[in-house]
Amino acid sequence: MVQAPQVTHLGTGSFSPLEVDMQDDQEPDYVTAFADCKSLVCLSGFREIVPDYLPAVYPICANLTSLNFSYANITAEQLKPIISNCHKLQVFWVLDSIRDEGLQAVAATCKELRELRVFPVDAREDSDGLVSEVGLQAISEDCRKLQSILYFCQRMTNAAVIAMSKNCPDLAVFRLCIMGRHRPDHVTGEPMDDGFGAIVKNCKKLTRLAVSGLLTDKAFEYIGRYGKLVSTLSVAFAGDSDMGLKYVLEGCPQLKKLEIRDSPFGDAALCSGLHHYYNMRFLWMSSCRVTRQGCQQIACAMARLVVEVIRSADEEDMDDCVETLYMYRSLVGPRNDAPKIVTIL
Repeated sequence: MVQAPQVTHLGTGSFSPLEVDMQDDQEPDYVTAFADCKSLVCLSGFREIVPDYLPAVYPICANLTSLNFSYANITAEQLKPIISNCHKLQVFWVLDSIRDEGLQAVAATCKELRELRVFPVDAREDSDGLVSEVGLQAISEDCRKLQSILYFCQRMTNAAVIAMSKNCPDLAVFRLCIMGRHRPDHVTGEPMDDGFGAIVKNCKKLTRLAVSGLLTDKAFEYIGRYGKLVSTLSVAFAGDSDMGLKYVLEGCPQLKKLEIRDSPFGDAALCSGLHHYYNMRFLWMSSCRVTRQGCQQIACAMARLVVEVIRSADEEDMDDCVETLYMYRSLVGPRNDAPKIVTIL
């Protein structure tokens, strides 16, 4: 850093004492080194972080437009002195170790925020959630220029999601990952249909959506009706019947990438998209209810579509139930390097 004071983007790597430092007579002066980098606008890395080193970044916070703490298990108290000076911040990635309190501090300062990603320290479904609807609500109320959000949590409410749809109408990317299967609004016990419905209805620029939590076919009806610009959709543990997927395939003309897992969609839903598959980049379905016969029907009807059926290593090849379906368009035909667990129809 001393040799490159005009650096603009820095990934720090390990932010802790190293054995090589011990060869010197004195500890490196990180505070001065950071202070001299007046052009620094993007800071990331912070692996193996030592909290005592964090004050070194204080001098450059005022100029930062991008800050990535997604590898740093820091607390709200450690974050506050940093984030309180980041008034120009537009991109912020962080672990949920900062809890709702940390997100409230972000909301209070970062009025120019465009992108927020909150990753889980512990991604297990039975882990204790560290952030909730409280943090999401705070961000939506104060960061109204937000365009993209990825938010992992254990609990959420429709009210918080609806508030975000109204407060942040410029959202183009909304990915809410409620970890765990079929989790409803934890206050009312209702499905999360109205929350996601509000997102696709009120956020007119929405192009990417990831849905989770307890969702019925009503949520997919909303997506089909209002998600006219949605090009990438990710679905997990959601829906009631084939109608859910039908709503999407028949109502989202810009859909290019569709990823679905552990949802009750079968052959009827799959065949409802025949008119659209040539316009898509790919469709991925795993642990759904599609059969080999249904996949074969698609393969016969659409010659330029590559239809791959993927089974687990211990699954019989002739089993009619399809574990994973991967379909994509191709002008050159099927690939010739498929492993044995892949059957191209």
